Amino acid sequence: MKIVVLLSAVPDTTVRVQLSPEGVPQLSEVPLVINPWDELALTRALELKEEAAGVVERVEVLHAGPAAHENVLRRALAMGADEAIRLDTSPQDATSAAAALAEWLKDHPAEIILAGIESSDYNGGATGMRVARRLGIRPVGGVTALQVEGETVLLTRELEGMREVLQVTVPLLAVVQKGIAREPRVPSMRGIMMARRKTITVVPVPAAEPWVRTSRYAMPPGKPPVKMIPAERAEEILELLEKEAKVIRFS
Repeated sequence: MKIVVLLSAVPDTTVRVQLSPEGVPQLSEVPLVINPWDELALTRALELKEEAAGVVERVEVLHAGPAAHENVLRRALAMGADEAIRLDTSPQDATSAAAALAEWLKDHPAEIILAGIESSDYNGGATGMRVARRLGIRPVGGVTALQVEGETVLLTRELEGMREVLQVTVPLLAVVQKGIAREPRVPSMRGIMMARRKTITVVPVPAAEPWVRTSRYAMPPGKPPVKMIPAERAEEILELLEKEAKVIRFS
């Protein structure tokens, strides 16, 4: 059984991204990292390979992006992935990314495909489901636990007020979220050194037409100054909450 993890490269969330006067993000000095939800998916895939020895034989990572993103794939190899594939294209939205990823997976199928619930830059949450639709395989979203039992997979989803456990046959695509992995996996020094010598498979891919184009970005408006209300005029707070903040309403 092979598991393929879809990886996205995102700006380091600990670094503040600046905008140019034209509304363009200045990313040249911002380091790229594995999207946190995708990293959880990869961690769980590696755990499954260890737990289900002989059943899960291989873990691959698949990414659609330019050569500048290869450091992210190196980290995935250092964590323990068996192979990293980079589709040499620059997707402009979830649709163009899904088109490239699905085209590769059609010719290189896997029993289990894992994708993070969203990326920490655009937070669209659409790529995984669109890949599944293009492949014609069953998708399951919001997965918080995953176990492999022979040719079937047990998936757990946390719903409002309940927990749902599904038994699904392969092939499938699971969109995972927080809770899927037991603990973060930090690459060892040996893993980092070995990853430097591994070859990343690069496949030229024609650019797919995006459905959405971004014209510009803008910072959100600044917060208004804090208003201090003396204790003896506490009734003014209700008026401000209703008429200015508009968070409550009195009929």
